[in-house]
Amino acid sequence: MTVETPIQHPSAEPSAKESGLKKVVIASMAGTVVEWYEFFLYASAATLVFGALFFPDSGSQLDGIIKAFLTYAVGFVARPIGGIVFGHFGDKYGRKQLLQLSIIMVGVATFLMGCLPTFGQIGYWAPFLLVALRFIQGFAVGGEWGGAVLLVAEHSPNRSRGFWSSWPQSAVPMGNLLATFVLLVLSSVLSQDDFLGWGWRIAFWLSAVIVLIGYYIRTKVNDAPIFLKAREELETNPQKGYGVMEVFRRYPRGVFTAMGLRFAENILYYLVVTFTITYLAVIVKTDTSRILLLLLIAHLVHFAAVPLVGRMTDIIGRKPVYMAGAILGATWGFFAFPMMDTGNDVMIVLAVIIGLLFHALMYAGQPAIMAEMFPTRMRYSGVSLGYQVTSIVAGSMAPIIASSLLNTFDSSVPVALYLMGACCVTIVAVLCLRETKGISLQSIDVADATRTAEIQIEDAAAVAAGTRRVRQ
Repeated sequence: MTVETPIQHPSAEPSAKESGLKKVVIASMAGTVVEWYEFFLYASAATLVFGALFFPDSGSQLDGIIKAFLTYAVGFVARPIGGIVFGHFGDKYGRKQLLQLSIIMVGVATFLMGCLPTFGQIGYWAPFLLVALRFIQGFAVGGEWGGAVLLVAEHSPNRSRGFWSSWPQSAVPMGNLLATFVLLVLSSVLSQDDFLGWGWRIAFWLSAVIVLIGYYIRTKVNDAPIFLKAREELETNPQKGYGVMEVFRRYPRGVFTAMGLRFAENILYYLVVTFTITYLAVIVKTDTSRILLLLLIAHLVHFAAVPLVGRMTDIIGRKPVYMAGAILGATWGFFAFPMMDTGNDVMIVLAVIIGLLFHALMYAGQPAIMAEMFPTRMRYSGVSLGYQVTSIVAGSMAPIIASSLLNTFDSSVPVALYLMGACCVTIVAVLCLRETKGISLQSIDVADATRTAEIQIEDAAAVAAGTRRVRQ
């Protein structure tokens, strides 16, 4: 069951002043930057470090990288579990409390990764411990996204929700930017032996400092009034329900549409920012520092583009902007890899930037789109489920599938075809999407409450009818 045409309530705009909203945005971004710094630090290290240090030497560089990417995928498997758990308790207790817990969990896991002994020191315990910490990291990040974007979306005015809620999305490339910058500095000032020996660990240990900063900033904001009201209503009428089972029971279309929207976006991103490192290092033979510098430039552009696209979704609409991203994304692999094959820095960075701009057309509007799919009482569960479950078969597998296709066919064309197929799935999801630009979150709650009351009346009538039949 989905809300068909929620009533508009322009007068129901959130009362928070813009300065207060900016404070919420900063708090949301601060934690998101920290957590995605750590998550993407692992992605970069999987190619640059982990394949060589945490797995036995098989004689093939790609084999080690593929094994490292398999441990990378564990984080994606953990993310929907984290999304379900954090979503359930986030709908019950609040977005803020769960966000504070998630940032501590991911920080501790990442710091301990920097302390791990290598395969040469403890054998197969090294990849085992790496996988365990990766699971904890993914579990925490799985709960992070939904809470961070909803903290902003539920505070935002109806007319500009796309813009404001896109800022936590821009924190993701900022976290990647920070991770890339730290690795670039370390790989530039240290020799290759020192970087592989101990230098990479510094990037992981730095998480302890930035986690404390992000945690402190998040203590300074509160949950949105619309959530506080929904929580009070759940306490007075517990029959309304919340959590994953309630979302699937009442809003299955919203969950599956969100998954379809996420599919191509997630695959495109990890092909551009993760598999590109592998392609440039193994096929184009580009050195590590040069790759990281080019990615640094691309992440800066991506960071700036996301809020601009978020504004576009408020003006043009959610659907046309997303559709443009899915269609353009389907073309990226066919021209980007030949551009990289030139070995020219300008062509390489342009290929990556274009891919990230295509990605931004899909990524920027996701928080607003998904927030507008579900009522407040189950919104954290709904958006986390739709967003995170897809990552198991999308982002987690993308570098593995792409590396395997490249290894098998010795050509980038199968990788391009793989991306095009993913974009076709998302195009279908966009066609099924309802346009919600400017909608009131309060009106969604009103429609949900009306429908819930109708269901309760129908259930009571069915029980009464059954009782009468038994008596007859």
